[in-house]
Amino acid sequence: MALSRRKFTKEVKVAAIQRLDAGASVAEVARAFEVNPNLLHRWRKEFRHGPGNAFPGGGRRRWDETKVAQLERKVGQQTLEIDFLKGCLQRWPRARRRGSPYPGQG
Repeated sequence: MALSRRKFTKEVKVAAIQRLDAGASVAEVARAFEVNPNLLHRWRKEFRHGPGNAFPGGGRRRWDETKVAQLERKVGQQTLEIDFLKGCLQRWPRARRRGSPYPGQG
């Protein structure tokens, strides 16, 4: 017979973290919530990394809207850089054929 994984709600996880922050030891909280101490460390780390996005449930992590916007800006910037460099590479062989060591100088 296989053991099923226990699932903890966001409220339980936050309550455990609050007890840790209030000064209770990891061992005490682990015994009280009947969880492995390593799990408490993981919950606390995830909560500290992003309290608003911690413990989304369903096994999927939610992306912070600002992070998505930041990544979209980065993709746009890199697209502009790639287009610029492609243009430079297209001009390079013509300049070399004219005898100039620098594009646009011959």
